[in-house]
Amino acid sequence: MFYVGIDISKYKHECFALGDFGEVIYDNFSFSNDAEGFAELLQVLSSRKKECTRIGFEATAHYALNLKLFLEKNGYSFMELNPVLVSKFTKSQTLRKTKTDKIDARIIAQYLEQVDYKPYPKSFYHNYSLKSLTRLRDALVRQRSVYLVRLTNVMDCIFPEFKPFFANRFSLTALFILENYGSPVNISNMNLRSFDILRRKSRGSFTMEKFVRLKQLAANTVGESNAIYALELKTILDLYSQLDSKISELENEVTRIIAEINPPSLSIKGIGPLSAAVIVSEFGDINRFSSPDKMLSFAGLEPGYFQSGNAAFAGRMVKRGSGILRYTIINCCRSMRLHNEVFSAYYFKKVDEGKPHRVALSHMAKKLVRLIFALESTGAVYDPAKQR
Repeated sequence: MFYVGIDISKYKHECFALGDFGEVIYDNFSFSNDAEGFAELLQVLSSRKKECTRIGFEATAHYALNLKLFLEKNGYSFMELNPVLVSKFTKSQTLRKTKTDKIDARIIAQYLEQVDYKPYPKSFYHNYSLKSLTRLRDALVRQRSVYLVRLTNVMDCIFPEFKPFFANRFSLTALFILENYGSPVNISNMNLRSFDILRRKSRGSFTMEKFVRLKQLAANTVGESNAIYALELKTILDLYSQLDSKISELENEVTRIIAEINPPSLSIKGIGPLSAAVIVSEFGDINRFSSPDKMLSFAGLEPGYFQSGNAAFAGRMVKRGSGILRYTIINCCRSMRLHNEVFSAYYFKKVDEGKPHRVALSHMAKKLVRLIFALESTGAVYDPAKQR
């Protein structure tokens, strides 16, 4: 067997190779992150049979993407290692604090020699693209929320009665008014033509009574309008609008991709295309997990546990692993509590047992992960009649 450990970095990678009995085959071979460097690596790998070659490197976000694609294109399997586990293994091998890329490559090769080899799934690029899009969308949604907070702060100075009038949320109608009228003076001077536009924009929910009431609030506001606040308001609205447009583009693309994949998880009532995309892309190849418990651990949904002597404590949710995956699963449970009969009954069963709302949701999350594992493992479609 040929064990190849690679320490990934942005511009070059360090490589270390061991044989069947731990003998050093290649000691600290370095290659650049370009076509010439990859050709040098291929020459090293070609000295052994592909089926006897095991390649491993730590998960390093996008830095290893091109190397993964190169290895897959040339018929080599590889295993992506958890950096935390590699770090624990390093500490078990030595008490020294010395750390270099060359040492890391050697440690990876030694670690690879001692663990079960679980190669990364082939044709992973589609899944990686979906993960990139969903994570980018999540980042933009969070940034959009920041702009809504800033918008609230500005309106508290300009027109503090505005947001409470719209039930303390910026609806599409509210944002349209701010984008097209902006100041309390302009809002107080809106005419019947403005009302007709707002009525159609809100699909009839913005009545004449509300229209008159908003004009009165604008005319008698205690807010302060000036050029600085006006510029700040316009800037925030422009940035919010741009982000909202880009988020819609990403959501359309994610929806298109997940419709092509059509995973079994998408058939679960209460899980939409965007949530299914996060679940599928973050978990990746379901064959990596031998049980639902390992999927729970990967998502950080498992409870902590401590036992020493006669003392044993069940702790809170560990919240390690993929944050966006954990957030999505919990959000799905909130939706399924209302729209999925099986999970709704399970939620109220836990509540009747005395569990608080959040604890009941965590139990739902565990049940959902077990269901996802069963469906993705078998390729079956969700059937509530078969679920206990």
